Amino acid sequence: METSADNGSRTTATTTATTARHRPTQEGSAPPRDGAVAVPWDLVTVPARQGLEAVDILRRGLAPAVGPVLHDGACDTLGFLVPPGTADGWDMPGSACTQTSGRGLRIPAEPPVLGSGWLLPPHDGDPVTDPVVLREALGEAARLIEAADNCV
Repeated sequence: METSADNGSRTTATTTATTARHRPTQEGSAPPRDGAVAVPWDLVTVPARQGLEAVDILRRGLAPAVGPVLHDGACDTLGFLVPPGTADGWDMPGSACTQTSGRGLRIPAEPPVLGSGWLLPPHDGDPVTDPVVLREALGEAARLIEAADNCV
């Protein structure tokens, strides 16, 4: 959408440049920045309360089961990085899974979405979260929240 610069709106070129800054970089298009991890990913987004419970559940497990986790600027949602292709079969109520191309994407050192931040930042060698384990943790978190909300 192109707009006039007279009214203070961004032009198409500005919008394109801004959007490009917040997308994962393609492998080979630029050298990785410090902290970038060469792992493709999709993003499961959940309400923050449920996501925080799930992070606690995952971190209490015996194996390292949680990868990088994003939060939005308002802390309304959390985003779990999961393997590419997860979005194809994700059907958990109360959550969404956004697909990436899954080819040559890197987990950026800086959050890939404007206004977001890392709750759990990526580190070299950190895996993304296993979607099966995440689904179980999100289900347990939902049950815990429901039980807490129903206490009199």
